[in-house]
Parts: sequence; C-alpha cells; structure tokens
Amino acid sequence: MDELLQQFLIEGPELVQQAGDALLALERRPDDPALVDSAFRAVHTLKGSAGLFDFPPMGLVLHAAEDLLGAIRAGRRAVDRDTVDELVAVIGQTDRWLAAIGSTGTLPEDAGAAAARLVATLRARLSDGPDHPASAGGVPPETDAAWIRTLLSSQGDAALPDGGTLVAVRYLPDRNCFFHGDDPVEIARHVPGLVALRVALQDGQPDLAAYDPFACNLVVELLSSAPLDEVQAAFRFVPDQVQILPVTVPATPAGDGPAGRSTPEATSRSLRVDASRIDALAEIVGELVVAKNGLAELAAQLAGGLDARAAATALADRHATFDRLVGRLHRAVVSVRLVPMTPLLRRFPRLVRETAASLGKEVELVVEGDEVEVDRSVLDGLFEPLTHLLRNAVDHGVEPAEQRRRAGKPARASLRLVARQAGDHVVIEVADDGRGIDPATIRRVAAERQVMGSEALASLPDDAVLDLVFRPGFSTASAVTDVSGRGVGMDAVRTAIGQLGGKVALASQPGLGTTVRLTLPVNLVLAKVLLVSCAGETYGVPMDSVVETARIPKDRLLPVRAGLVFFLRDQAVPLLPLADLLHVPGSVERQEDQLALVIRAGPNLVGIGVDGFLGHTDVLLRPMTGLLATMPGVLGTTILGDGRVMMVLDPVELAG
Repeated sequence: MDELLQQFLIEGPELVQQAGDALLALERRPDDPALVDSAFRAVHTLKGSAGLFDFPPMGLVLHAAEDLLGAIRAGRRAVDRDTVDELVAVIGQTDRWLAAIGSTGTLPEDAGAAAARLVATLRARLSDGPDHPASAGGVPPETDAAWIRTLLSSQGDAALPDGGTLVAVRYLPDRNCFFHGDDPVEIARHVPGLVALRVALQDGQPDLAAYDPFACNLVVELLSSAPLDEVQAAFRFVPDQVQILPVTVPATPAGDGPAGRSTPEATSRSLRVDASRIDALAEIVGELVVAKNGLAELAAQLAGGLDARAAATALADRHATFDRLVGRLHRAVVSVRLVPMTPLLRRFPRLVRETAASLGKEVELVVEGDEVEVDRSVLDGLFEPLTHLLRNAVDHGVEPAEQRRRAGKPARASLRLVARQAGDHVVIEVADDGRGIDPATIRRVAAERQVMGSEALASLPDDAVLDLVFRPGFSTASAVTDVSGRGVGMDAVRTAIGQLGGKVALASQPGLGTTVRLTLPVNLVLAKVLLVSCAGETYGVPMDSVVETARIPKDRLLPVRAGLVFFLRDQAVPLLPLADLLHVPGSVERQEDQLALVIRAGPNLVGIGVDGFLGHTDVLLRPMTGLLATMPGVLGTTILGDGRVMMVLDPVELAG
C-alpha cells in the first residue's frame, strides 16, 4: 500500500478521536470556542487527507461537516444537542470508513448512500430547516434507485471513473415550468462534468387527443463527475424538483480491462514505537553480535585441543552471557509491543452516547486508566468485547430516567470504564449503577429455556447463577432490538477474552448495579515460565501466576475429608495434585517431600502438587486454536530447546 495512505490510516483515527472528544465536550460547554476550533481543525485535516485519495464519499461528508462547524465558528449557528448528534454521527461514520479502508483498501459499497444521507442532514441543519432537497444533495433511503443502475449500465467502462464517485441527478420538472421560464433540457446541458444524460417521458406516451403542449411531461436523469456542490449549484433555481445522490462506481478487479487495474491492498498492521525503545533493541543486538563472535572463538579453541573441563567452563560462561542478553531482549521486545490504552478507551464515550440516545436514556461514561499499557495484540482484541459490555450495560443495566427517579437515583446513569495495572496483568472493569441482575430472574429464564433442571438451578449459589449469563444464546431481553436481545454478547465476551488469555468475572447487586471485571495478561506473546514435571511429562506455568514454591514434608500433610492441606506460615492451604487436575495417572507413592506451586485463587492460597521443578525459561507462547481454543486450564503451547512441544498451563483456572 502507498506510504502516504498508510500514514493517513495512522493519523486518521487520531483526528477522528480529536474531533469526537471536542464534540462531546462541546455539548457540555457549548460556549467554548476552543472546542469548536479543535473539532473544525480535525475535520478540516481529515477532509484534506481524504481528498488526496479516491474516497469521494468521505470527502463530501467531511466537507459538509466542515461547513457546519464553520457556521458555528462564525456565530451563524448555535450549538444544540441535535447539531452535536449529527456531527458525532459523521465522526462515527468516518471512523468506520477508516477501519474499512484499513482492512480492504477501499470504502464499503454503501458508502455513497451513507454519504448522501449524512450530507442531506448536515445541509438541512446548515439551512435552518429540512425542506431543502437540493441543498441536501440526497434522497430518502427508501428511494428507488433503479434509474441510477440503468444510467450506469448504459455507459461504457471508459466513460466511468474506475472505483470513483459520480453524482446522480433525477430532475422532475414542474408541469408548469415553461411558464416559469425554465427549460429542463437546457438546465441539464449546463451541468458541469456531464457523463450521461437521459431524457424520457414521465407518464409514458400520452394520448395525442389529450396532449397538452404547454405542460412539461419530461424526466431528466444524468450522471456528473463534478463535485457535489457544483452540481447542486446548477439546480439552485429548482431545488424542490431534483434528487441528487453521490454514487460509488465499483473498481475494476485486478487484471480486468486493458490496463489491468488493481485495487488497493489492505494495510498492514502498524505500531508507533518510541525511538528510545528502538535504540535499546539496537544496543542489545550489538551485544548479541559480540557474544556470537565469542562462540566462533570458542569453536576455534575446541578445534585446537581445548580440554573438556576448560571447554565446559567456557560454554557455561557463554551461556550465562546469552541468558542475560536474551532476558534483556525479552524485556525490550515486550516494551516495544506495549501501547497505551488511551486510543481504545477514548473511542467509547461516543459509542455510549449514541447507544443511550437510541434507547432514550441519559448515561454518562467515566473513563479511567489511559496511562495503562498492554500488548498490541491484547489491545486489538479488546474493542469488540468492551463494545458488547458497554452496550449491554446501557441496554440491560441502566434503567429509564423515570424508573431511576422512582428508585431515588439521578436521572442520568453513571457508567464507569476503568483500567488498572495489577502486576503482570491489566484489570478492566465495566461498572454501572443500574438495576443490577436478580438471580431469581436468571433462574426463571434458565428454567424456561431448559438450561438445566429446576432442582440443579435451585441448588446453585447466586454467584454461580449469575455465571449462566455467559452461556451461548442466553439472554434475559424480552425483545430483540438493534442493541441486544439476540443472545450473543456475554458468551462472545468470555470467548474473546479467553482467546486473549484472560478471564471474565461478574458481580451484581439488585438495585445497585453490575460490575464486569476482565483480567488479561499485559504481554500475550512472550512469557517467562516455570518448568514442572508431572506423571513423566513437562509442563510450563507462567511465573507471574506462582506466589512461591514449597517443599512440604510428608508428615506436614494433613488429610481433610477427601483431600490434603498443609500449613504455610500458620495459614491452612489445600493441596491439589496436578495429575488429578489434568486427569492423568499420578506418580507412584513416594516417601520424599511433596513439591508444590503456591498460587492465589481469588482471595485464597492453593497448593498444586508436582513431581519436580525443572527450572525456568522464556518462551514464545502460541495460543490454542480450533477445537482446542476453549480447552480449560491451558494458555497455549511452546516449543522447547530439544524440539518437544510443551503445554503452558493456567493454574488458577485448573484450581477452579
């Protein structure tokens, strides 16, 4: 892809975010000219950048938004909620278009129609009223556009811009237009950039006996390659008699046509990295080169007859050097992949606002944790699950204003999106002050949908009942809406977070609100693991999951019911053999001490019994895929130095 376009796809989302933040703040401070200037500058820059590429629908919409913001700057328009809504809709559409360009290299097929609707709304707002069809430059969504397809199909490929945008016009002159001094054909002939022109009869061939030569019975349809504003200007005296619509012409597939035109390639993923981190990587690479040269020198000494003891000592020294450098390289690569969560978190205030408006609710989103950094792959995978959670919170969690008043709550609901660092993990919470989740309602819906038997439901504790909302297809919504009710959402959240190596927890109090907590690793790719043996196999356990290791004398293991416990600094800790957790045959009863990993499962410590500790290593973790993606207790696999494949376990999930 062209480097200029790649740069646009990097800077475009930042400009979208700048405009969105300014518009949302402008709603609270409508008299702040700095906010208007900030939104105007961002939209103006976006429009100019879009004009460098073949994305006319985006340019048309941003041009109209720029005009409206310019009118606000000049004091010709006041800032009200409806105006902000329309401008926010433009920013949201631009954001979606940028995502489409990034994935496919082009705008969606419906970009022209979407642009026409947005331009129509903005032009009407700029004209202080909706009754300006020509200025709107669009047609209602339900308009039959078969005439446009007919015009396009009647033209040869050479007459149409490949993958570009034309302006389609349908002109239905008034029956008495001749008495007004209008000549429909002459008006059409003066449209700039005329590509196609079709003149037909509105009512078909009339009865000659009833023919009225003074009544206009024409319909004029045309295509123009000129900018929308110039086409609108040509019909400025007959604005109530035309429909104007930007139309995207599909691009010729690669290899088709005489020139073999090709479509833009999808953009590659990009990452902005601080220069100091690149410098640190370069320094480590330099030291690795020196260490590699040292191996060549050692090889020459061995060839010259270096004795075995000296060779072993030299190899150990070289290994220690490489171990130190690889550790530094590990940390440096992790730091390069770490990106702040700011761009992600700042996308959600606009989404929550649009969702709440569509449901007739008032919701304020508070975002905290912009400074938290996570791995780029984790950040990329968080948008969809967080979108599900926030939309569900607005739809299911937050009550309508009247219900909140009756419950003694403020009419405006509060929704919090908080990210914080917790060791090698990041914790993200989505919390609302809404109606909460009633376990009795979950039990009733689960019984109606036969999720499990009535007796089993009755015996479940409330926290386990709440976990049923993560079952596929489970929904308490009474009706399907554009926001929710289709039974896809919470199960999709758990699946998506699980694929990122994270966990989802739900807590709720009826009448007070609901909190969904996501716990994810900061770094998804590179991990430091402790190697343990169990039943003759080697497994890896992330070092950050282990509180400590312990050697427990046999006489310190105490039987409790069907299990064992031991005391660690006067605290009773249950012991769970790893072989039992993995459902593999355990080792033969031995007389020596029991080795255990001490982990924290919730607020409690748990010991996991293993056969031995084999050291630690840095690994490239590959998540499980396909049917194994949802395997409980397994984070992924890695390849050991001897070529064996090793499973990396999640001890917290195994311990339950």
